[in-house]
Order: sequence, then structure tokens, then C-alpha cells
Amino acid sequence: MHFIRYTNIYLLIAASVMTISIALIVSLGLPLGIDFTGGSLTEVAYDVRPDKATVIAATSDLVPGDLSVRETVDESGRDGFMIRTKDLSEAERQSVADALTALGQGGTVTRFTSIGPVIGQELKDKAVWAIGAVVLVIVLYVAFAFRGVRKPVGSFVYGGITILALIHDVLVPAAVMALLGYFLGAEVDVLFVMALLAVLGYSVNDTIVVFDRVRENLIKYRQEKKTRVKNEYGQWEDAVDYTFTKPFPEVVGEALDQSLLRSINTSLTTFVSLLALYVFGAAVTQTFALVLMAGVVAGAYSSIFFASPLLVFIAKRQEAKHA
Repeated sequence: MHFIRYTNIYLLIAASVMTISIALIVSLGLPLGIDFTGGSLTEVAYDVRPDKATVIAATSDLVPGDLSVRETVDESGRDGFMIRTKDLSEAERQSVADALTALGQGGTVTRFTSIGPVIGQELKDKAVWAIGAVVLVIVLYVAFAFRGVRKPVGSFVYGGITILALIHDVLVPAAVMALLGYFLGAEVDVLFVMALLAVLGYSVNDTIVVFDRVRENLIKYRQEKKTRVKNEYGQWEDAVDYTFTKPFPEVVGEALDQSLLRSINTSLTTFVSLLALYVFGAAVTQTFALVLMAGVVAGAYSSIFFASPLLVFIAKRQEAKHA
């Protein structure tokens, strides 16, 4: 119950986190990879890695235009580079591969990927549609699941708060991705979209568990009151109204107490698993693991300290308005 006493503080923290995340995303931007923009990606590994400037100079001589070079470590532990260029022809690909492998001792091309701009745009459109469809289904599901709860807030309020919590949970990993792109050269790819979808599913599950406890407690502490009223045709009929034996903030606080340990344990075990994936997994999954870890932390905060306090805040505003 003591969590609800500091509703304004928790909401202020959440609003600050969302504002900072939006500022980072707008100022730094999300670096789209070739999955969405099209182009070629060449990954080369060395026994003795050359300087990054040398790799940039050699590739620029062969492939004019925008160029991105990022240091990597392959699955066998060898240092290397991931070079993103425009879409390469077979002759250009061979020239780039020969030049890169000759720069350092034991140089080998470990991966080459090429995606055309049409496919990249199609992937971008499908990613937007996928995220939008998930959000729409979540709103409809929450509104349907809480259709029997109309007081002190309606079912669509639960759905709206869930979406706000999801926005909070998506902005945080997106801001982390913007920072990774700016400082480490990471790029947004299909794995990033998969991470966002996983965050959406994980976060909404945690939030709905808390809200479901609120719904159960509302049913537990409500008393049915029947009155005789005339309908629009002038006929008498029974009207059912509900009064509650416990204030709504205390009901929400009790729901938090009942689900707090479960939320913390779930978030902690998920975070530890993702940390192991980041430390022991391949380089290609490290960004994926970091984005998911940021989403798990944001989801744990939003379900406990954002969604529920916001529910209490809206209920108080509506109560004051009606009064």
C-alpha cells in the first residue's frame, strides 16, 4: 500500500524517463541497418586486426558513397570489422573481399549479406505494421477482459494505461539503441524489431497481472445495491449500482502487494538470462540482449511504479470531477 502514497513521484520519474528517451532518439536518431535501407554488409576477421582507419581508407577507394565500419569479435574470438556499404555487384564484392583480407594477418571474410532497397522498404513497412497490430490487439484484449469493471474507471482506461506503459517500455530500449548506434556503431536490424516485440509481450503480461489483481479485489470489496428506476419507456426496472468497502487506492495498493514478489522474481530471472546471453553469446546477439535487458528493466518499473499509480491518479481526477 505504501507504494501508492508516492504516486506523483513515480509518475514524475516515468515522465522524465520518457522525455529523456525521446530527446535521445530525436537528437541521435536510430541508425537503420541494411535490413531496412538496403545495401551490403561484409564481416571480416583477422588473427591480427589492422587499424580501423586503414580499413575505412581501403574500402572507400573501392566503394564510393556512405560507409560504416564497426569493430566486432566473431564466434571463434577473432577480432574483425563489420563494413556496411551500398549494394555491391559480384565484381565489387570480390574486390572488397580481396582488399580487406590483405590488410591484416589471417584475414578472412566470415559473412557477406546483400539486401536491395525494395526488400529493405518492405521489411520496414512490415515491422511498423507488426508493432501496430500488437498494440491494437492489446488494447482490445484489455478492454474486453476488464469489461465488467466500470467503477471507479472504465475498462478502456485500463487499456489506455497499458498502452502508455508500453510506450514507456519501448522508448527506453529505443533510446539505448540510439546510444549504442552513436557510440558503438550499432544498427537497427530485424533482431531489434524482434526485441521490441518481445518487450511488448513481456511488459503487457506483467501489467495485466497487476491489473487483474485490481479487478479481483474490486469484485471482492464491492457491495451490490439495487434501486427501482423508470426506463425510457416509463416502466419500472431494477438498476444495479456498486459501492466499495475499501478506497480505490488501497485496493490498488493491495493488488501491488500481492503481485510485487512475482513481478520482481520474473524480471530478475529474465534479466540474468539475458545477461548470460550478452556475456557468453555471439557478437551478433549482444545488441539484441542489451535492448531486451533495457526493456525488461523498463517493464518492471512501469508495471509497478507507473501503470498502477497512473490508474489511481486518473481515478482521483474522475472522482474530483464528479464531486
